[in-house]
Amino acid sequence: MSAGSLSRRPARAPWPRFLGRAFTHLVLMGGGVLMLMPFFWLISSSLKAPYEIYVFPPKWIPDPPRWENYAEVFQVVPVFRYTLNTMIITFFATLGIVISSSMAAYSFARLRFKGRDLVFSIILSTVMLPFAATMIPVYILFTKLGWVGTFLPLIVPAWFGGPITIFLLRQFFRTIPMELEDAARIDGASRPRIFFTIILPLARPALTVVVVLAFLHNWNDFLAPLIYLQKRDLYTLALGLNALQYFEGGLDWTHYVMVMATFMVLPVVVVYFLAQRAFVEGIVLTGLKG
Repeated sequence: MSAGSLSRRPARAPWPRFLGRAFTHLVLMGGGVLMLMPFFWLISSSLKAPYEIYVFPPKWIPDPPRWENYAEVFQVVPVFRYTLNTMIITFFATLGIVISSSMAAYSFARLRFKGRDLVFSIILSTVMLPFAATMIPVYILFTKLGWVGTFLPLIVPAWFGGPITIFLLRQFFRTIPMELEDAARIDGASRPRIFFTIILPLARPALTVVVVLAFLHNWNDFLAPLIYLQKRDLYTLALGLNALQYFEGGLDWTHYVMVMATFMVLPVVVVYFLAQRAFVEGIVLTGLKG
């Protein structure tokens, strides 16, 4: 027997290969259905009468669907006000963390200054600090500044960057060849011009990751608005949903709670699907270079 025949692998039979692929697809489809079941249940419950939500065995398709639930919830709670408050906080906080984190990450990745690695290590180590450990001193600080009861405690800290977003962007910036900056400097470009016209356009996948993470955090945040927003006019969707859930009046408003939960979930789903490709690409690229 020749060496070539020994190294040659036997061809696999088509049927085992087909069965293997079919089994893999069935497992993935089953996992996908399990992951989507809570979302289907949310949409289904938002179209039911309150007594239908607790029926056993559960009815997945409402008969008939109560589309008026989506109109009636606006008469029960100020959904427009809660949505507008959430959008204001999410927009300005996301904008702040993208700008500040990208500038900080660029300095840690491309500039040379004394103590750079030490400062970066200190910033990265703050990830280990839980929010509960800093909650009281930060609340006292914002109280003395007169910011409690406004959106400022939820927006201003984002303009000082975040350790995770700085880390992600720094990893990506380090993958960009230094020759690009050298060529731009030879042509007379300043450091800010290089940052805004060369570095940031190339970092679109990593910036997408930061935008999606910041959007998800601020849109769904409950604890921080609960601490700093004390007037109902300033409530976000998360606070409004919680207030509706525990509304006193002896009425079962579970179907309205499901409608508001749908309002909270749908923008997140839309943002993820719009940014899915760049988000996955950014996650992959930020891990290429340590």
